[in-house]
Order: sequence, then structure tokens, then C-alpha cells
Amino acid sequence: MKKALIIVDVQNDFCEGGALAVPGSNGIIPYINLLMEKNEYDQIVLTQDWHPADHKSFASTNGKKVGETISLNGVPQFMWPDHCVQGTFGAEFHQDLNQEKVTHIIQKGKNSEFDSYSAFQDNNHFVKTGLDDFLKYHDIQLLEIVGLPLDYGVKFTCLDAVQNGYITCLHFNGTKAVNVKPENGRGAIYEMLENSVTVLG
Repeated sequence: MKKALIIVDVQNDFCEGGALAVPGSNGIIPYINLLMEKNEYDQIVLTQDWHPADHKSFASTNGKKVGETISLNGVPQFMWPDHCVQGTFGAEFHQDLNQEKVTHIIQKGKNSEFDSYSAFQDNNHFVKTGLDDFLKYHDIQLLEIVGLPLDYGVKFTCLDAVQNGYITCLHFNGTKAVNVKPENGRGAIYEMLENSVTVLG
């Protein structure tokens, strides 16, 4: 059975000191590096939030405050601080992440009208990123998933992976939650477990 490691959005803006820093995020990077070093993956894929500067998920674009929610193309949209803007330092992968064995990069959130938490598709389910096609082309059946943040990008990538027919495993030690609400990370784990995601210690 061929397997791939999906590393979700380990970018400067999601790491400590970034515009949308996930608490404890830097601590997962050595674990992710160790996974790549100790395991034989057929593919290792990095995903990269890659927003235009006027992205509609940004509070600044809409004249809103961070934390408010608006309706964006019929879908509730949380208002985030500007983050992972194309071509900026914040959008770059963290320097401590070992990229030597990476075989593919998927960029998401490139359309200013739609946010894209999942590495597979935007939140409106209008546009695919190409990840599923890439994995199917390489006959991947098993996905191991890590990255940031647990309660958004990682959760929705895991749920979509199951929907697309992959055996899906989350490495708990390879992810951290942003926890807009304190219970979000815990809730994400329960939701994934209820939807056939295996959570590895």
C-alpha cells in the first residue's frame, strides 16, 4: 500500500511570532522532521496557504474586526488577520521544516472570493486544488496528516481525505490548534474520530 505524508501550512504566519500564530506551533516541527527521516513515504506533500492581498477572509478587506463573521458567497466566513499573503515572508515555509524529501507543493486559498481550509478544495466546494488528482495518479491509498492549525486546515484536510476514499491518519503530536474558542481543538479531534480518521499518538 502506497502512503503519503501531507504537511499542512507550516508557514511563518501560522508559527510563533506570525500574523496568525498557533500556540505551541514551533514545537511540532521537530516531530514532523522525524517522521520524514524515520519513515518511507511514497510522496511528501506540503500545502501552502497562498492568499492575494485583498482576500475576502481578511478582516481588513471587509472593514471588519478580527473575530467577526460575515456571509461570503453564501458560506459563513470568520474574519482573520491578514496572513500568508502571496510572496511575503509570512507565506514562506518555516525555516526549520526540512524540505529535502518533499515531492510536491499544493497552494490553496488563491482565489480572493473563497477561503480554502482543506488541502483538497475551497470551503464552498467549487474548485479542487489538484491534490486528489496528484495522489490518485501516484496510487496513494494511505495518508498521514500533520500541520497547522488542527481545528481548521488539518481537520478539513482529514475529513476531505476520508471523503475521497483514503485511509486517513492524523499524527496528534504533529499538530496544534489555534483555538479561537478554547474547545475547538478537542472538538476537531472528536469530529475526525467520528468520521473514520485514525488519530495516532
